[in-house]
Amino acid sequence: MNWINNYVRPRINSIFSRRDTPENLWTKCDGCGTMLFHRELSENLNVCTSCGHHMAFAPRERFKALFDNGIFTEIDVPAPLEDPLKFRDQKRYPDRMKAARNTTGEHEAMLVAQGEIGRTPIIAAAQDFSFMGGSMGMYVGNAIIAAAQEAVKLKRPLVLFSAAGGARMQEGILSLMQMPRTTVAVQMLKEAGLPYIVVLTHPTTGGVTASYAMLGDVQIAEPNALICFAGPRVIEQTLGEQLPEGFQRAEYLLDHGMLDRVTPRPQMRDELITVTRMLLRLPPAVAGELPPPEQEQAAEPDSPENTAEPSAASDAAAPTTDPTK
Repeated sequence: MNWINNYVRPRINSIFSRRDTPENLWTKCDGCGTMLFHRELSENLNVCTSCGHHMAFAPRERFKALFDNGIFTEIDVPAPLEDPLKFRDQKRYPDRMKAARNTTGEHEAMLVAQGEIGRTPIIAAAQDFSFMGGSMGMYVGNAIIAAAQEAVKLKRPLVLFSAAGGARMQEGILSLMQMPRTTVAVQMLKEAGLPYIVVLTHPTTGGVTASYAMLGDVQIAEPNALICFAGPRVIEQTLGEQLPEGFQRAEYLLDHGMLDRVTPRPQMRDELITVTRMLLRLPPAVAGELPPPEQEQAAEPDSPENTAEPSAASDAAAPTTDPTK
């Protein structure tokens, strides 16, 4: 190896190896395998434009698409104990929480906010499946209770987007106690005469399905969402039989009376506006408002335009008559 290789940096290689194109411009659809441009996918709310497959949608992005002009205010949720059982499996529970927070950028698995949809004030709560599978722990229970209390206080309907793998095992019996707690919170809304609308997204399973996710006044689901208590693989192994095609999917549950509607995500906002205003006995929402008509300023009778004296040129051009004739 000569002195050139030791002391001169390979500038040519660094120029050709440099990558100017970001790697996250394209996303592969899990349903059909189509490569989707990130801007086109974002405009369609993470729904494949080729096959209609609904991809994961973070709660914050969902709220930006749901509320008028993407404006909403977060509602504070009481923080529970970080590690009440001192649980440890392959990792310590606080380490798993820290990793989930770094990955998602969120504090916990549920986001609660208030805002307007179609000028109708609502309270909304959404689970984040990317945060430890959206598992239901004490924080999620506190979040639903805080959302219900705020809805009763402000007399607003509550819209909840569920996405969970069930209860959080790291909290043991404390996570299972959130099932009756959230059921009581839903009962608060019913006693106050306020609508409770649930939108079930993929997947909604376990103790979440057995509690607040199936207690809505109106049950809406996204297409092909898995909605169940025990998964199809567990049921097949228990029964020893092959399940029918589409079992426990949103369309199957709609056909068997478990759901009211199956609505694609791009149409969900209009659907929620219509359903919410119907339950509140309000007139249909205004789709758009025309600008106020421009009022033409009527010319005043004594304005200079109407009372202008004839000019000298007009006097000269006017015909003259001889009084002697």
